[in-house]
Amino acid sequence: MKFIFSIFLLLATFQFQAQDYFLQDKGPFDPDIPSPEVFLGYSVGSHHTRHDQIVAYLTKLAEVSDRAEILQYGKTYEHRPLVMLNVSNPDHLENLSELQKKHLQSTDPNSNVDVSELPVFINLGYNVHGNEPSSSEAALLSAYILVASEHADIQKFRNEAVIMIDPTINPDGRDRHTQWANMFKGDPLVADPADAEHNERWPGGRTNHYWFDLNRDWLLGIHPESRGKLNWYHEWYPNVVTDFHEMGTNSTYFFEPMKANASKDPIMPAENYTTLNDKFAEYYVEALDAIGSFYFTKEVFDGTYPGYGSSYPDLQGGLGILFEQASSRGHVQETPTGEITFAFTIRNQLTSSLATVKAAVENKDLLYDYQKRFFKSAISNADKSKVEGYVFGDDYDENRTKAFIDKLLLHRIKLYELEESVKTKGKTFSPGNAYYVPTRQPQYRMVQTMFETYEEYTDSVFYDASAWSLVNFYNLEYAPLKKAAKKGKEVTREDLKLKNIEVEKSNYAYLVDWNAYNSPALLWRLQNAGANVLSAFKPFSLSIKGKQKDFDYGTLVIPVSQQRISGDSLYNLVRNAANEYSVEVSSATTGYSKSGVDLGSRYINTLEKPEAFMLVEDGVSSYEAGEVWHLLDTRVDMPISKIPMRNFENINWERYNTMVMVSGSYKQLDSTDHQKIKNWVSSGNTLITIRNASEWAIKNKIVKERLLEEEEDKESDEETEEKKDKKIERKPYVEASENIGKKSVGGAIFEVDLDLTHPLAFGYQREKLPVYRNSSVWIAPSESPYATVAKYTDDPHIDGFITDKNLNEFLKPSASLIVSKLGKGRVVLFADNPNFRGSWYGTNRLFLNALFLGQHIDVPSE
Repeated sequence: MKFIFSIFLLLATFQFQAQDYFLQDKGPFDPDIPSPEVFLGYSVGSHHTRHDQIVAYLTKLAEVSDRAEILQYGKTYEHRPLVMLNVSNPDHLENLSELQKKHLQSTDPNSNVDVSELPVFINLGYNVHGNEPSSSEAALLSAYILVASEHADIQKFRNEAVIMIDPTINPDGRDRHTQWANMFKGDPLVADPADAEHNERWPGGRTNHYWFDLNRDWLLGIHPESRGKLNWYHEWYPNVVTDFHEMGTNSTYFFEPMKANASKDPIMPAENYTTLNDKFAEYYVEALDAIGSFYFTKEVFDGTYPGYGSSYPDLQGGLGILFEQASSRGHVQETPTGEITFAFTIRNQLTSSLATVKAAVENKDLLYDYQKRFFKSAISNADKSKVEGYVFGDDYDENRTKAFIDKLLLHRIKLYELEESVKTKGKTFSPGNAYYVPTRQPQYRMVQTMFETYEEYTDSVFYDASAWSLVNFYNLEYAPLKKAAKKGKEVTREDLKLKNIEVEKSNYAYLVDWNAYNSPALLWRLQNAGANVLSAFKPFSLSIKGKQKDFDYGTLVIPVSQQRISGDSLYNLVRNAANEYSVEVSSATTGYSKSGVDLGSRYINTLEKPEAFMLVEDGVSSYEAGEVWHLLDTRVDMPISKIPMRNFENINWERYNTMVMVSGSYKQLDSTDHQKIKNWVSSGNTLITIRNASEWAIKNKIVKERLLEEEEDKESDEETEEKKDKKIERKPYVEASENIGKKSVGGAIFEVDLDLTHPLAFGYQREKLPVYRNSSVWIAPSESPYATVAKYTDDPHIDGFITDKNLNEFLKPSASLIVSKLGKGRVVLFADNPNFRGSWYGTNRLFLNALFLGQHIDVPSE
């Protein structure tokens, strides 16, 4: 008993010391409110805390204190709750809906609401990257201090602010990392950087369930975590938003200001990244100096891309602030300057959290004044612009158009139906298929983000993408208007609801237009139910209900007589699928066409159901693999087998007809493995490679294609001698990384020319297609005149940075998409990523065509 008491005393003493490390000078604390250590049973920093424990603790705070309330704003793919803890004085919380209403009025450019009595709204956001765990632990401590402390400063914070704590923006990724770190935690702790604890296995905890980086998704709004947060955000428009991260173990600590904005004319007000950043930096300097932490500013990172947690708020009248803490990647790790502990990383994040609250409270008037002027300047900037609005639409694909409208509404951009046709720059936009977005609205800067394109920049090295004009992601026709269009009804979410599709029963065949974005999902649904579905590889025209109707390349033909199921069962299957995916279906009574091929033509090919697998794990890009998985899961409802590289030798090749290889090194595969892949493809199957995987396939002679870089490396002896005699220009050493960085293509949008008769291009109506490039994989056009599906145009630049050398010597002469014949099969080689970040609706179809139609692609030789 004495021994047990001694252990308890030792544990209590350790917990007190641990609390003192974080909580010194923060009290006194309300004894009726448990600290994180008391609630969890271990000291913060001694163990990684699971998300359910974090939620449980914040829920406990809301139960025992009238200074806190908790709400759920969303749920992850793995059904973990996304929660927000509101902390303030009891009166504010009791009247929060009224305060919210007045605060939102203050963002209205036409409102003159008095904000002098309003609290400042602060959103402390943590842990968007799951394996950057220090910030969620800091969230626990911040919540405890802000709720339980009776310190005069903390009481002031509660009286003058509403602090909204989002403890874990990426719970799925966090728990993946938490499990790893705790599983390999040693006793005693192991600081060796080579230890398993500090080296997660693929895919790591950074990303969400589908292996997406959620800190790129604020603009794209693809995932439930981001959509939940965006909907919450636009209900509050907080004055300040934090974005806590971790970086390399051998670094120190970063806070804003960032490096100079790379845009030539940033749409973000300069006051945001000068006056406000500089003012808040004063508080971080004081707080971090006080605890002896080293830090740096201005050197790296940039807020150019609007989809970060630290940049999106800047386009909403708030101040988004980035923090980067050197990571312990576990509980303790060696560095050149000594060991870095998990607790140390947590304390820095906690220190910056409280400094942020202090800065916001003490500069409330400045923040409110800035936010009001921000939305007023949106109107005045729009008035100065030569563009009155943008018109966009697609005559052939309502679902893809609606997907873009969904993004506009997600960001609270106002748009309207067209009341009259608009003709501009050789394009015609008609009511019913096109929409109008006026520039004169509070979200003018988001309108710019969606539609404007750029080619001039002050910097050439971007932390992320240099192009993000979302209208191009969706391959929509659009145009700026110097004169306002006549607008009709305002578009709302009600207009996005799936419409009822009427399908008339046929005794002959059903026809489905392949132009619709959701047609591949409908096709899979039919195939998976056992229906026999064919595809038209040439156009035709049929009489439907007494009227001639044209059917394009790829049209699905569902014969009634050639089925294993009854006509009634087929009808119900087609009708239900049509309504589930909102795809129009025509009912044919004859197979005889007025023009083009008949339905019994040899150009009407039976489609085999795709049985696909994708290699994953070590050496494979988890981002790209996740994009393929997400596309098929969430938009096609089609499974794909994810086979780990370690199981390559056990693949049952006869089970599959399609293989996907995304970017990766594939060093584990030897010449014998290469031959297995070639033999399988040669027997009539389809291999789809993306970006670096295409480069791998060419370099390892899976296909007989060329990379343009190889041409550059081949030099004559005379050219080599000339290089020896040529003087190398000396350049400043300090500029090396910037100059080298310019050579990469960090993320830009270019135009390709499509062969619309090729099966990979079925479903497209325009030869010109925007594609996204963020690599230096330059594939030469195929020697077969029929195999280059997409080639860059003579003037390909649409949006983003690229050097003249890359543009003229590599991009223009190269192909974006080719098909290479291999025996009876084929290899589909993408130079670009058609599924980038789950948002490229315009190029998804190229990839889906490879999956569903690839089996019928042959590369004829002359």
